[in-house]
Amino acid sequence: MKINSYIKKSISRQFIALICFFILLFLFGAAVLTGLQKSTNDGFISNRQKFIDKRALAEEIETHLNNALFNIRGYLAFDNEELRDEVNQEEQDIAVLLKQFKKVAKTDKDSEMYKKLVSFNEYIFDDAFPKAVAFHEAGNTDKVKAIANGGATAKINNLKKELIAYKKYLDTKLTEVVTNLETDNSKLQFYFFLYSVLLLVIVYIIGRMMVLKIGKPLTDFAVAANVIAKGEDAEIQVEANRKDELGTLSVAFSKMYKKIQEKEQDLVAQNEELIAQQEELHAQQSELEEALEKVKHNEETLYRRNHLINSLSHSFNKQQLLNSIITNMCELISADRGIIVLTDKDAFAAFGISTTGADQFKTFLFEGMYFRLLEQKSPFIIKRELEISEKAYHIENGYVYDLYIPIFSSTDEIAAIMMFSRFSDRFSEFQMDEFSALAKQIGLSLDTIKLFEETERAKELNQDILNNVQEGIQLVGTNGETLQVNTKFCEMFAQDKNWHDFVGKSWDVWTKQIEATFGDDCSLLAYIKDSLQNRLEQSFTYQFQETGKVMKVYAEDLYRNETVKVGTVFVYRDMTKEYEVDKMKSEFVSTVSHELRTPLASILGFTELLINRELKKERQLKYLSTIYGEANRLTLLINDFLDVQRMEAGKQTYEKKYLEVLSILRKIVDNQKVNAIKHKITIKSDLNQAIILGDKLKIEQAFTNIIGNAIKYSPEGGTIQISIYEETETLNVSVKDEGLGIPEGESAKLFNKFYRIDNSDRRKIGGTGLGLAIVQEIVNAHGGKITVQSQLGVGSNFTLSFPKLSMEVQTSNNKEYTQGKVSYRIAVVEDDYSLAELITQELKDFGFEVHYYKSGQEALKAINEYIPDAIVLDIMLEEDDINGWNIMKRLKQRKETKDVPIVISTALDEKEKGYALGAMDYLVKPYRTSELSRTIMQTLLKMGKKGQVLIPHTEDDQATDTK
Repeated sequence: MKINSYIKKSISRQFIALICFFILLFLFGAAVLTGLQKSTNDGFISNRQKFIDKRALAEEIETHLNNALFNIRGYLAFDNEELRDEVNQEEQDIAVLLKQFKKVAKTDKDSEMYKKLVSFNEYIFDDAFPKAVAFHEAGNTDKVKAIANGGATAKINNLKKELIAYKKYLDTKLTEVVTNLETDNSKLQFYFFLYSVLLLVIVYIIGRMMVLKIGKPLTDFAVAANVIAKGEDAEIQVEANRKDELGTLSVAFSKMYKKIQEKEQDLVAQNEELIAQQEELHAQQSELEEALEKVKHNEETLYRRNHLINSLSHSFNKQQLLNSIITNMCELISADRGIIVLTDKDAFAAFGISTTGADQFKTFLFEGMYFRLLEQKSPFIIKRELEISEKAYHIENGYVYDLYIPIFSSTDEIAAIMMFSRFSDRFSEFQMDEFSALAKQIGLSLDTIKLFEETERAKELNQDILNNVQEGIQLVGTNGETLQVNTKFCEMFAQDKNWHDFVGKSWDVWTKQIEATFGDDCSLLAYIKDSLQNRLEQSFTYQFQETGKVMKVYAEDLYRNETVKVGTVFVYRDMTKEYEVDKMKSEFVSTVSHELRTPLASILGFTELLINRELKKERQLKYLSTIYGEANRLTLLINDFLDVQRMEAGKQTYEKKYLEVLSILRKIVDNQKVNAIKHKITIKSDLNQAIILGDKLKIEQAFTNIIGNAIKYSPEGGTIQISIYEETETLNVSVKDEGLGIPEGESAKLFNKFYRIDNSDRRKIGGTGLGLAIVQEIVNAHGGKITVQSQLGVGSNFTLSFPKLSMEVQTSNNKEYTQGKVSYRIAVVEDDYSLAELITQELKDFGFEVHYYKSGQEALKAINEYIPDAIVLDIMLEEDDINGWNIMKRLKQRKETKDVPIVISTALDEKEKGYALGAMDYLVKPYRTSELSRTIMQTLLKMGKKGQVLIPHTEDDQATDTK
């Protein structure tokens, strides 16, 4: 009873007692189930082992019997004594096994099997085997066979069957043991399930007891507390005889409830007094809220201004600034949409407005509220009804409030206009001053952007000017840092960099690039360093050893306001060409003085001899011939100078005719053979004819210079091979020698005037350096080009390429053509007789057959009867009802005349119309008639003349024509 009382005084003790009871019950049930499980397993193992042992003995006895029978047969068959001994040994082993089997034979089946094994053993080893041995030793084989046939074999077979049946019996028993084990395990599982259910029931009972003894009273306490909190009477129903914590709590709760009721009356009195004080505080709070509202309004105003000002100061990009302004302004003034447009440029930014709406606002910017803003110079608000497009799904009438704000520049002009719309409520009038203040801030920001853009444009312009200067320019600060460079400077010292990569670099950084360019020679850096330290020299000249380039550097200090030194400007000028020109001029003067003085000395010397001495006639003729030759030499030299001067001035004229190249080359070779005693000159041509259009004298001069150089620069002789061949578009003449050759890298300079390769072998040869320059000018004037391939010490190959002329074989004996020559028929339509006569004469001099027509009708009739090869057409034909445009249209409509080339010769400058109607060329009067003849000839040569071949005029033909 004491223990029971002790437990009931504490809820925790009651809970622990229940838990201990549950644990003991759990342990008891677990022990019982575990014992049953162990007993079942032990019985299964014991029974199973017995059957396994029996089966093992049976198999072992069977094995020994089989071995014994095998050995008996072996002995009787082979008379092997060892096998008989092994039979005796097997007999002993079987006897031992039978004794073991007797011990484990517990069932009737086991005993029966034991008796059969003993009986068989006695028959074999005590009766049959001894007799068989005796008969065998006596040599009586038939007796031995009689024993086997008399029943021994049958008994052996029967025993084997019995053993097999016995083993099957044992296997069946083993299966029964396993089946019994499974049945026992199933029972144990069922017992465990019942035990688990019992435990759950006990747990449920314990839980319910705890709920009833603890949970329900606590719930009652909570309900009572809520009732008391509502100010109502409550009753706590707890067992009066409870001695645990809940009983103590119920007593304390009752006492507390009584005290609360006592104090409630005091609180009611105090509450009435507090209500009066609260009403007084509420009045004071209203006053404070009004003051706080004003403070918040002022704070928001300052915040909006600061936010906008910060957004204005963070960008120098105009578009970004406009986007920031309109976005922040819409947020600050609670506008639903807005736009800002600059008045001087097509720049704007919008918020909540479509592109169409923005374009419309910009289009009518100066026709809307612009003039009111200009006059009023302050923001204003317009109230209007909502448009249908602004109502969305609203069907009732509504209003929108548009706010216009002008932004003035520093010159008091409207720089931009802002417009905002609000659909919810109108803009308050007291915010207008704030809007004006914000507009002033925006105006200042736009002025700053404008100044920044102007500064940037000025900087870009200055940089562009510097970049277009052909000298490298570098501004170095007083501390050695690079302040500004141009692109030419970068090309000189760092081709893979641009001017941005140098600006702001310190002395150590950018001088490394200079050192990489100049190598170990630091003379330029020394000059720059001295210039920065005010030890200025007028200039510095440097020649690169590897490339031969010459650079001249100038330095000049840069001052601001003539007092503050900003830095030093360095100008890097590439003087290579000037240096080479000066060098060539010096060489030219030396060469010319030599080339002129040598023949002059001969002329003066021989002339002096002729004057001062009486000489024989033969001697006089010899001296005069020498003087004549030297005079021709001087003439050729002076002619070269004059040719170069005319070519440079663009005054060189060419009288182009059809020339047969092969005959010209043969003539030149014949003339040059006098100076080519050591040389073998050959001409190779696979062409039937090699015809070009050119000036005969100039072409001869070009070929003479090239072949003369080949002879002159092959002082040891050798073969000079002249080849004539065609390519796709050109007729080529190459002159290949086996002379000195040209050093690598000098080929590009060969065609410069006065240039001569600086080599002692070539200095002995002489020359002015003008020959190849003249050849290049002549070839270029004929629409060709000259190229050179050379190897030092092997020889050179100069190739002159001319436009190829394609002619076809003559097949017609038309009376309009002269025998052996092509005669192009040209129709000239011109109403001005003087001009027509001039054009006709020019074309006839060029070898054309010309037919002149003054009127358009006459020309059309003649052209339709006999189609010309080309037409020279005037547009304005006064004495006719048809003009040049109509003639062109009619000719292009006819199949027979649509491909005839037409060259327009008119005073009207309507080239586009002429080309559109199909003109081959369009010449505006006045023009040179030679230009007309060349245009027609080039056109006809490109188009060809069907059924004809061009046979060029020979000198005899020209003489005949002249006659």
